[in-house]
Amino acid sequence: MLVGWFLFLSPNNGFGQKLLGKLNVVYFGDTITIQTKLEYFDDLQKNLTEKEVLAFFAYTNNQNFQPVIDSLLNYKNKFALNDWLYYQLIRRTAEAICPKKSNFNYYTLYKWFLLVKSNYNAQLAFINKKLLLYVQSNDNVYDLPLFVINEKQYVCLNIHDFEKINFKENELKRVNIDLQTATKPFSYKIDYIPEFKEKYIKEKEVFFKYHRRMNTFKIAIDAQMEILFNNYPQVDFDYYFNIPLSKKTYNSLIPTLKKELKKKSQKAGVAYLMNFTRNAFLYETDEQNFGVEKRLSPEQTLMNKYSDCDDRVALFYYLVKEMYDLPMILLLYPTHVTIAVALQKPVGIPISYKGTLFTLCEPTPQKDDLPIGELMEAYKNIEYKIVYEYFPSKK
Repeated sequence: MLVGWFLFLSPNNGFGQKLLGKLNVVYFGDTITIQTKLEYFDDLQKNLTEKEVLAFFAYTNNQNFQPVIDSLLNYKNKFALNDWLYYQLIRRTAEAICPKKSNFNYYTLYKWFLLVKSNYNAQLAFINKKLLLYVQSNDNVYDLPLFVINEKQYVCLNIHDFEKINFKENELKRVNIDLQTATKPFSYKIDYIPEFKEKYIKEKEVFFKYHRRMNTFKIAIDAQMEILFNNYPQVDFDYYFNIPLSKKTYNSLIPTLKKELKKKSQKAGVAYLMNFTRNAFLYETDEQNFGVEKRLSPEQTLMNKYSDCDDRVALFYYLVKEMYDLPMILLLYPTHVTIAVALQKPVGIPISYKGTLFTLCEPTPQKDDLPIGELMEAYKNIEYKIVYEYFPSKK
């Protein structure tokens, strides 16, 4: 993903140089042109200090950055960008002002500045001379460094830019700056995917054998989705399960699936979706696939060659909800996760939960090819927790 930028320089005037003309930010195939007339702060030392951060903010805050902020917020509102998508826009804007490879500290400072001027409660901190960017969030985030101030949780946004940092042996020092207007919490919830440009679309063919018949689907895959979810953290199952498919991927798969299920009973249709999710994709653990634990959204599961149990459950959940909108519960075992669906007529030994009977549906490949309503023998005597539930809203 390239970010276009035009930088016109004037002689150094003590603190910085002139940034004149226009700023072009390329965002998922779209180009946002922002008219600017700014002085570029250029007085940082190699080893950044809190004093220099405060000087950067005081200087930059006196520049006319409002047209830049207004352009970003207008774009955010126009395309209904959630916080994670808006942060990707801020990243690309900071890259256009000062590329990360040219000066990482400047790049980080501009990201922080754009966040706080967009009213997000963002904080900077040093650890072993490294500049970390945090944002206040009320979400449960499981794999990122965080700290708590006044009962508010702050999550690190740029830990991926560094090699392993030992937070136990090194002291984290927050930059002490009072920004009373920047109070908005940041959320990782994604409930809408904008329609991006088509030039990154490719076709992926998936197939699986079911009832002695080979089933083939051609799915439109948007390569930009992988970029969009790069560095997206581990959050609650609720967030992953309900990330929608992009429009192009949705239109290439869902109508075809609906046509396939049209003449099937509810039980047969759910069993078909279970077998599609189980057998149309190759299995690998996250450690084998990515080297770390990583949860995939339904679309990421469709586009990736490999996926594991929680990824399959997310895709199966999405498909059942889209096709039938049935109640579902997520069962978490010590080394496995699976799902159960409230069918009209339960199958096998159902699970009773909140007055509803749920049928087990295993969407992940197992040693045995389990039919609907059955669980692997190895899990039958192991305790599980119900960690997520879905009950459709009454219409």
